[in-house]
Amino acid sequence: MDFKRSSKLNIAILHPDLGIGGAERLIVDAAVELASQGHKVHVFTAHHDKNRCFEETVAGTFPVTVYGSFLPRHVFYRLHAVCAYLRCLLVALGMLFLWPSFDVVLVDQVSVVIPLLKLKRATKVVFYCHFPDLLLAQHTTALRRLYRKPIDFLEETTTGMADMILVNSKFTASTFARTFKHLHARGIQPAVLYPAVNVEQFEEPHSSKLNFLSINRFERKKNIELAISAFAKLHSLGELGNDKLRDASLTIAGKSVLVYFSSGYDERLRENVEYLEELRRLADRQGVSDRVKFVTSCSTAERNDLLSECLCVIYTPKDEHFGIVPIEAMAAHKPVIACNSGGPVESVKDGVTGFLCDPTAQAFSQAMAKFLEDPDVAKSMGRDARRHVADSFATRIFGQRLNQYVTSIAGTKQE
Repeated sequence: MDFKRSSKLNIAILHPDLGIGGAERLIVDAAVELASQGHKVHVFTAHHDKNRCFEETVAGTFPVTVYGSFLPRHVFYRLHAVCAYLRCLLVALGMLFLWPSFDVVLVDQVSVVIPLLKLKRATKVVFYCHFPDLLLAQHTTALRRLYRKPIDFLEETTTGMADMILVNSKFTASTFARTFKHLHARGIQPAVLYPAVNVEQFEEPHSSKLNFLSINRFERKKNIELAISAFAKLHSLGELGNDKLRDASLTIAGKSVLVYFSSGYDERLRENVEYLEELRRLADRQGVSDRVKFVTSCSTAERNDLLSECLCVIYTPKDEHFGIVPIEAMAAHKPVIACNSGGPVESVKDGVTGFLCDPTAQAFSQAMAKFLEDPDVAKSMGRDARRHVADSFATRIFGQRLNQYVTSIAGTKQE
């Protein structure tokens, strides 16, 4: 048989729900960039609402096919994982029986479909793991542990069947090794492919205020109280002038509803409502409620305005898997103060594009004070931050690296 390398591939992407979340943004970027490399790209999903999606999915850059949208996402707000598995399995079955073989299938989030896709021997499967699902799911009761046991087993087993595994950070890669011990023992190691940001959407700011900005969902795991406590602690540092302290402010904003799957604040979610009230009470107890502004949700344009006007961005989650906010902030010419753990350790250059700190109010406030004392330091770091993101985390860089991975795993194909 005559084999030769083909640079143009027939690629399918399988994603559970093609909405407007962070994972969906990554998948859309993947499809657009692979198509720009000349590959034929087709996206398959269990749900695609044309009124609530990224515009690229309806612009004709690549086709989108939906199977299984009639299946429920949950049963009385339970069995979310089982329903997700069933929906994705139906998508995989549609791909298997109704479409010819693809050279490469990029599977996102749900690994249970991989054995079905591997039935076509000519197809190579790349699995993108944002974070092991078994660590994200709750195992709090005996019943939940019993429910999760076969699901967790399936996740590890089917993940190991992929021809290539990609993760979003070195932190996730190390977590992957500790979590999937059997795969690690077999020598299966994921490769790192960082998410990206479109740097062109952020213009160079022409002015800024002495405002610290936090952008996150209103969830307790985001540790937003650290930003409030650190801001309040600025008054106890002593070396700052009263005029700068008087002009300083803190804005706590929810993630944009146009960029992420859910808004930063959803009054239907009990945790959002409770946590927002907890943060407001904390600001009141700390004596800074008059200078802390809460923006529950904002549009992309409003988010960009907040970024343009702020002094720097405060990113408080500890052990975040990757964290898209820091690279968005740096793309907007703003330095970042973040915890010295998880993904930000890989995206923020300490002392160059921001500061990495212990997750304490004292450490964060000391870093904030440096920018407040000399705003020109923030501007200088912001310029370095923009160059850093453009060189390492732009969508163009993401596309080039993804293309290298899929063409290498496809290897040679019969013409």
